[in-house]
Amino acid sequence: MKSETPPEPILKALGLSKHYMQGDQRLRVLEDLDLSLGRGEKVAIVGVSGSGKSTLLHLLAALDKPDAGSVMLAGHAMHSLSQKEAGRVRNQHLGFVYQQHHLLPEFTALENVALPLRIGGVARTQAMAAATTMLERVQLGARTSHLPGELSGGERQRVAIARALVTSPTCVLADEPTGNLDEGTAEGIQELMLELSAELALAFIVATHNTQLATQMDRCYRLHNGKLEPMT
Repeated sequence: MKSETPPEPILKALGLSKHYMQGDQRLRVLEDLDLSLGRGEKVAIVGVSGSGKSTLLHLLAALDKPDAGSVMLAGHAMHSLSQKEAGRVRNQHLGFVYQQHHLLPEFTALENVALPLRIGGVARTQAMAAATTMLERVQLGARTSHLPGELSGGERQRVAIARALVTSPTCVLADEPTGNLDEGTAEGIQELMLELSAELALAFIVATHNTQLATQMDRCYRLHNGKLEPMT
């Protein structure tokens, strides 16, 4: 009897290396780093400030180019694609949540959430309907017409999560998603992310200082000296 072939990872990095020059010094950030993420799997990456967590997320999203190595996203070799092609794959398969929500201040919550769909070519009526549904899902159905400046920090982060999920991505990259929130608000955002991950079979990679959030992931790594070290 043949064994079943394991499913292809939704995101796979092999041999990622990245260095930066600081004056005449060459600073190693990532060195021959491997990471594989299955559909619906949740991975936390912890590390001190400056350890390279954000750099790793940027490489995984092909927002930056590695010095060596490769990234496969949903079967696409990201760094071999043109900028336009990589953008299309990102829009289809990745969602992003940052410590700073990066909402457009002149757009309402609804318009901010609909933006990725509009960029992807979805008709305005359809994009607005999908954005409305997603804002309701993150318990902001009554705040759709509010500007970011009229929302609390936790509400703005919920809008950012809704925006990340509105395209129905297979993977979400979250960079310190609770870093700017008070403890109670952070716990609410954490619970929301875990709930949506389970409900929508979303893969998550979360770079965080929040140990409580990290322990809720399926796997946890420490980024140290350019390598990922499994944490138990």
